[in-house]
Amino acid sequence: QVQLVESGGGLVQAGGSLRLSCAASGRTFSSTAMGWFRQAPGKEREFVAGISGSFGATGYADAVKVRFTISRDNAKNTVYLQMNSLKPEDTAVYYCAGGRGNRWYGPFDYWGQGTQVTVSS
Repeated sequence: QVQLVESGGGLVQAGGSLRLSCAASGRTFSSTAMGWFRQAPGKEREFVAGISGSFGATGYADAVKVRFTISRDNAKNTVYLQMNSLKPEDTAVYYCAGGRGNRWYGPFDYWGQGTQVTVSS
């Protein structure tokens, strides 16, 4: 049973930064893609960023491109989301996701419990 645990969320002023972490256990990590999704109140869950399990290729939603960076540390079975220049529109619950294969864009079959990110204006 795969387990994903997010941390690092919180309250930040617009223009500030946060780094989210996701610790994975219970399955092969280095060969599997990982990703981040988010869900704002009243909105559907949306893809934020993904990273491949084989080559480190990454992809981002247009709304976060350049501002956010996804990375992974396979020795620690951990994936990160560095969020810079945060905007109020980034406010959401952020979920870590585990991929079925090695492609950064999915599919994603495993989910963490979520961590709240709130950006004030």
